[in-house]
Amino acid sequence: MNNHQNHRHSDRQHKDVEVEIGQRFPLTIKRLGINGEGIGYYQRKICFVPFALPGEVVVAEVTEADPRFIRAKIHKLRKPSPHRVEPADDYAQDVGGFELEHLAYPQQLEFKRDLIRQALDKFKPTGYHGYTIHPTLGMDMPYEYRNKAQFQIRMIDGHVAAGLYQSGSHDLVDLESCSVQIPVTMTVMRDMVKLIEELEIPVYDEKTKAGIIKTVVVRVADGTGEVQLTIITNTPKLPHKHQLLEQIEQRLPEVTSVMQNINPGTSPLVWGDETIHLAGNDAITEMIGGLKFRLSARAFLQLNPEQTKVLYEQTAKALKPSRKDTLIDAYAGIGTIGLSFANQVDQVLGMEVIPDAVADAKYNAEQNNIDNAQYEVGTAEKVMPRWLNDGVNFDALVVDPPRSGLDGGLIKEILRAKPEKFVYVSCNPSTLARDLVPLTKVYDVKYMQPVDMMPQTPKCEVVVKLVKSAK
Repeated sequence: MNNHQNHRHSDRQHKDVEVEIGQRFPLTIKRLGINGEGIGYYQRKICFVPFALPGEVVVAEVTEADPRFIRAKIHKLRKPSPHRVEPADDYAQDVGGFELEHLAYPQQLEFKRDLIRQALDKFKPTGYHGYTIHPTLGMDMPYEYRNKAQFQIRMIDGHVAAGLYQSGSHDLVDLESCSVQIPVTMTVMRDMVKLIEELEIPVYDEKTKAGIIKTVVVRVADGTGEVQLTIITNTPKLPHKHQLLEQIEQRLPEVTSVMQNINPGTSPLVWGDETIHLAGNDAITEMIGGLKFRLSARAFLQLNPEQTKVLYEQTAKALKPSRKDTLIDAYAGIGTIGLSFANQVDQVLGMEVIPDAVADAKYNAEQNNIDNAQYEVGTAEKVMPRWLNDGVNFDALVVDPPRSGLDGGLIKEILRAKPEKFVYVSCNPSTLARDLVPLTKVYDVKYMQPVDMMPQTPKCEVVVKLVKSAK
């Protein structure tokens, strides 16, 4: 039997393995998948088991039977991993954001390095077997790091609750504590729950589509201690607004900015288009690397202040900026990366699709007395070719795209411009590995440096140094 026939036979064999919901069988876990779930094989068919660890033997109970795979939960743990630990949060297996809290931290760091290997094995960019992947840079204390809490507000048993949805459902889990949040975010969140209940402000009901308050967002600027509170509502009307604002001022002096975002209807998106300033300042100020950054309610900022410094240090180390460089900062956000390098280069040119973020980036340049940085609204794939056609020669490029990775049009422009210095900061190893396939036609990967921005989750950030290929 040739390989092709063998592959078809093996595929057919997998599909012929039929299981039923609720069926149980022993399973040895071989490795972790990209979402942090345990992976084993039942009669050679892949089986995903959340919260199971490599080397463990479990009795798996089927929760989903698909022709291509099986999903199961742990019915019984027969042989636990020596790296299994007790999660700090008792709801860690109910909501997202805690997928690895049962795994010892050194093994979490090794898993994140392995995630990059898995992605490279799948997409196979040129020379990937020889890439240097440095050990993941982690935290001394991998808790209390998240600078933002974005919790749904609902009624549970006649009381106001704030928390996250149970995985795969819209049933809210009330989070009275949360070990990964910077403590002040939870203090403000729990006091807001009390205030909403005391003032009897109507809470949104997904079934009736009635009620006012949908979500509360609390963000802290770690460098200044300022806290911004955003109340996301179903309508522009906010009953008992004046009493609410008075009580916030009295009970929560750390809150320096109160905003309201209006998101009517049943959109799956958390944020609506309109944001209103209610009290205090209309933004908060964060400090990164000695620079001040204005954060408006919707501005993107990394969730982990301590590791953001590490990420930017690693980006600088890979980029090696010099005084003669023109640096393009693609996906610039509020300018954090580009402005951090502004005093080391000739000029910074940045682009970003969110107008508010560009306004923040320009303001941030001004308030830090940086006059060699310019920011434009637009996509990198449209703005960069215009700059190139206008005669801009740039020597250095940093890209820090969203999880979806680089736009194909931008990749073409990068390969046309061929900047001497190029650093790719990725928050998704899969789209990074995919993008490296075309990029490695012109560039070699010098090294990859994973940085753990989100301990207790499978998410991984990686800084990639690219150098022009000699071939």
